[in-house]
Amino acid sequence: MKDSYSQHRDRQSGYDDEISLVDLAATLIRRRRVFYVVFLLCTLGGLAYALLVPDTYEYVSLVQVAQKDWNEPIQATSVTVATLENRWLPEEKTIYRTRNDEKLPFDVQFKNPENTALIRFSSESSQQGASQVKEVHASLIESLQQYQQSLVKREKVSIERQIKAAGTVIEALKGQPESGEPLAAAIQRLAYLEGGLENLTGVEVLVSARQRTEKIGPKRSLIMVLAVLLGLMLGVFMAFMVEFGVSVKKTVNQR
Repeated sequence: MKDSYSQHRDRQSGYDDEISLVDLAATLIRRRRVFYVVFLLCTLGGLAYALLVPDTYEYVSLVQVAQKDWNEPIQATSVTVATLENRWLPEEKTIYRTRNDEKLPFDVQFKNPENTALIRFSSESSQQGASQVKEVHASLIESLQQYQQSLVKREKVSIERQIKAAGTVIEALKGQPESGEPLAAAIQRLAYLEGGLENLTGVEVLVSARQRTEKIGPKRSLIMVLAVLLGLMLGVFMAFMVEFGVSVKKTVNQR
């Protein structure tokens, strides 16, 4: 069993190995020049980035899809949005990469406003990239128009066939006894089909890659706050790393 003197000495040695707040503050003061340099470089770098990065705007296109039967989309808008996201947009990205040997510098988001037959295209880009945004939006809208036009033609052929069949039924029922109720139903069906054919509409482009007046980025004040915080953390870290390196060098030289 150790005597009290040995225990006291062990505790004292343990205290000597601990680093107090005073030691930390003294280290930071000794290496304050390192802290100042790192902090200044980070702050100036953040300021330069905030001033040089171009303003970003949102570009919006608005398309009304083809409709039938009194404002009912000819294809579910969710299916159309999924096709845009998983087929036509990837194709545009591939074409752009092939032509320019780099990926598309912006993305395109698609949204269907609730209870509407509208699809909203949106992209974020600087004014320098506005022409590329317009080109991509126009190409996507063209793909949508061509596909939905084929659906409209198919629906038109189907309705015309049903109208012809309804007309045949009406002619067959005319003059037959007790055909009043079936004839009325057939005439009503014919009127409904003719109304559906009349209300069949194609894709309508309401807005094409229109630039919003308010810029959406960059948030320069946030960039500066982050740069200052980063400068503080890196400055303290580098100050202690330099102190650690000097201490190690002294220890090696003494041996």
